[in-house]
Amino acid sequence: MRDILWRLCLALFAGHELDAVAQAEWRLLYGLRDLDPTLGPPWFIALHVPLCVALMWLAGHPHQAIRRTSRQLFAAFAVVHAGLHYNLQQHPLYLFDSLLSQTLIFACGATGLLYLMPSLGRQRTTCSA
Repeated sequence: MRDILWRLCLALFAGHELDAVAQAEWRLLYGLRDLDPTLGPPWFIALHVPLCVALMWLAGHPHQAIRRTSRQLFAAFAVVHAGLHYNLQQHPLYLFDSLLSQTLIFACGATGLLYLMPSLGRQRTTCSA
């Protein structure tokens, strides 16, 4: 079940990233927002290539500890990312107000949280023992 949750989180995030190009998310990001409007989208897309390669490599790593940790970090990032989007909703350049955009963002965060819950429960048990 956890594997399905992680794959769903990843798929929702990939869908969000496709939507992020259409919604000009690059205009909200430090380092990209000051670029000329003709340069922002190509840089936003190009920078995702090494990030995706790193994520695929780490999430499918042959060493279980690296694979587990990278998946947990990605799931945690999905939760934080949803929080950032929630806080940006009033920003004048924020365009993620469609049902599709909102569903991709917040379902991804929720799925990441569901993925992390068993790990968080184990950490709490370990800490209190």
